[in-house]
Amino acid sequence: MFEFKRNEPQQVFLTSEHGMYTYSDLDRFTGFFHDIIKDKADSTKWPIAFLSESSDLLIFGIAACWKLGIPIIPLSPKSSQKELESTVNELNPALIFCDTKNRSRLNGDEVIHMDENFFLNAFTFDTRNLELPDPNSFDESSIFGYFFTSGTTGRSKIVPLKRRQILSAAYSSAQNFKPDPNHFWLLCLPLNHVGGISIIYRSLIYGSAIYRMGHFNEEMVTEFLCENPRFQAASLVPTMLKRLLDNPLFKTHRDFKAILLGGGPSTQNLLRKSVERGIPIISSYGMTETCAQIFANPMTAPSGMYTPLKSVGKIFPPNEMQIRDDKGKKLGRNQLGMIWLKGPQVFDGYFNNDEINQNVFDKDGWFKTGDFGHLNGFGQLFIESRRDDLIITGGENVNPLEIEEAIAKIPSVADVAVIGVPDEEWGQKITAIITLSNGKSPDLAQLRSTLKKDLSDFKLPKELKVVDRLPRTTTGKVKKAELLKMITQ
Repeated sequence: MFEFKRNEPQQVFLTSEHGMYTYSDLDRFTGFFHDIIKDKADSTKWPIAFLSESSDLLIFGIAACWKLGIPIIPLSPKSSQKELESTVNELNPALIFCDTKNRSRLNGDEVIHMDENFFLNAFTFDTRNLELPDPNSFDESSIFGYFFTSGTTGRSKIVPLKRRQILSAAYSSAQNFKPDPNHFWLLCLPLNHVGGISIIYRSLIYGSAIYRMGHFNEEMVTEFLCENPRFQAASLVPTMLKRLLDNPLFKTHRDFKAILLGGGPSTQNLLRKSVERGIPIISSYGMTETCAQIFANPMTAPSGMYTPLKSVGKIFPPNEMQIRDDKGKKLGRNQLGMIWLKGPQVFDGYFNNDEINQNVFDKDGWFKTGDFGHLNGFGQLFIESRRDDLIITGGENVNPLEIEEAIAKIPSVADVAVIGVPDEEWGQKITAIITLSNGKSPDLAQLRSTLKKDLSDFKLPKELKVVDRLPRTTTGKVKKAELLKMITQ
């Protein structure tokens, strides 16, 4: 279905503050990595896990697995120890590659330390008799990775993604734009999410280069996108774009192609500012289950924007979408309903979770996203709300139930609800709404300090509200839409 072109050995594959590497370097590393797998795991059929902060070595490992047809399990360093051990037990990877910072978190013969010596040894590997498999020889229905998605049920679901999904997404996106060889796609997204990892795979398919930035640095990004003609693309979440636009001098150079904007809702004001600056933005819509973006706006000249601003564009063919009501009936244009998807980019079901799969797929294989939206007369999609109660803040998916359970342990709290309030910087701002049991309210700083032992920093509330009661349905469910209206009036 899809064909890879041969990447020239001296084409740049990866650059960071630590150095520049070519596709020839990647081939050498892949041969070294393949020998380790054969020696330690006996087979390339079983998944390989990575537990690592963002690094050049992690990108090489992920890329090598793609070239060797090995499924990956990108574990998050932000996971609690309990979550980490539970995931490893459930997916049972053949090997686990850990960086120095996370090495002590997992034990066993299958744990391999990825350090500086590991990287150096890879570049002394003898490539004279190196024979790597043809990437086109792998079955497109084979799994390339197991990813984790937050939901409102309290437990992350595991999403097996297949090679056909990344291939379909890469070629659809390329109809809009793709970086040229030896030109950079800026990667500053987490490397345990499909959004960040898809940049690695797309770059391999396109033969273009990655510039890795471990942590978002607006000064460096501004310099790269304003002045360096080798930067042609960047994937950002709205929080990052907001910080760039806070600098009145931020702009992009004339040969820059596009900022892919995803990972959460974008405000009208943020998009309008981009238009006024002439910054080329491609708003998109997707999720882990669709291997990142499955809708996107076209890149247009001269400003690189589109109308209407709030649209996330049209679906990538040959994927299909429908808007349906709560009874499953297909709706027409300009009618609000649930978004359903079908096609080569849509996953086949959650791992080891038949009960949920029966609820999210209909008999014809259509996937119920849980997101609400409508189509206008031109077939452009508008997102009204995402995944029921899921909060997307700064590009991170946050399950409010986890935060609610942690806050409920505080003695002075009688009742609690956590919602995402639209916010210019974060996309959605995590807001805790509580009622009190003894009349004494903790302040926000006290609340965040108390919760730090149970929650990652990005899950900590940024705002605290005290109310007399939480609005609930007759079955006891908090009316979060009503609550949002109540606290934002």
